[in-house]
Amino acid sequence: MPRPIMLSIAGDSGSGKTTITRGVVRVLGDDRVTHFCADDYHRYDRRQRAERCITPLDPACNYLDVLTCDIRHLRHNEAILKPVYQHTDGTFGPPVYMSPARFVVAEGLLINHTSELRDMFDIRVYLNPPEDVRRRWKVARDCSRRGYSTDQVLRELDRRERDSEAYIRPQRHYADIVISFMPGTPGQSQDPGQLDAHLFLRDSLPHPDLAGVVGDGADADDLTLTEQPGEKELRIPGTISPARAVALEEAIWDRMQFASHLRAQRLGEFTIGSDLHRSEALGLTQLLLLYHLVTARAVIALGGQSARASAQSSADIPVPDQVPATNS
Repeated sequence: MPRPIMLSIAGDSGSGKTTITRGVVRVLGDDRVTHFCADDYHRYDRRQRAERCITPLDPACNYLDVLTCDIRHLRHNEAILKPVYQHTDGTFGPPVYMSPARFVVAEGLLINHTSELRDMFDIRVYLNPPEDVRRRWKVARDCSRRGYSTDQVLRELDRRERDSEAYIRPQRHYADIVISFMPGTPGQSQDPGQLDAHLFLRDSLPHPDLAGVVGDGADADDLTLTEQPGEKELRIPGTISPARAVALEEAIWDRMQFASHLRAQRLGEFTIGSDLHRSEALGLTQLLLLYHLVTARAVIALGGQSARASAQSSADIPVPDQVPATNS
């Protein structure tokens, strides 16, 4: 049996990790995806962290050795007994038995923190929204779903800032794809469904040929692709029309006709707090991730070792950071 395809999505708290993965999992099917949360490997519960003055972003607050062992088991088609951290009250629940499906989608604060972890993933993603956007998202989520007040969330964000800079943001250097959702031109609507998507596509993965799909930016509906050393920057306008988005989706689906059976589910839906929204830019971003997952699956099924651009691991070689410092 071929090993599962491994996707990691790293990013700070509230950066949109679950939003990105939810649509991809929906398209692939719950029975074909093992959805894995690396934040379940906290060493201390919420009360213990407060007593020790440590944040969950600190590697010392997490059992990274156990996490690494469990990721390795999943990659080798072996089941694990995974811990469970309950965000509603900050305590631990009983562990759950988890076996790997065709795809393993792992998200978490520190999922790409070490080279040993990074080496086990076929596709590595980092979510890098501007800090003001991330803060709004985190406040909306934690107040509506986790019982916090706005002041509590903002105080915690300030307390975590040093660890965010030290441990979370450096993971963007090792990602194959860095994704930033942000407002476009000054004065553009702050509607979360109209944020531009900036995707930095590093050369560590063979990305689909988008010639004939992108434009020159003269039209508001144009995708633009800018060449940079070691990567390409793909911009998807948040105001793209549904008709143009459908045309672009068709072009990308044409590049993976072998996966056309997956088209039954819609991409691009997300929630802010308890409100449902839709973003064409998000849908196209999720479709690109889907492209990499099904392409990697085809390579492994045909006997290949990896769909990565180089068979030699580059996990310990940071990519020059061409991404705007939106979090600094």
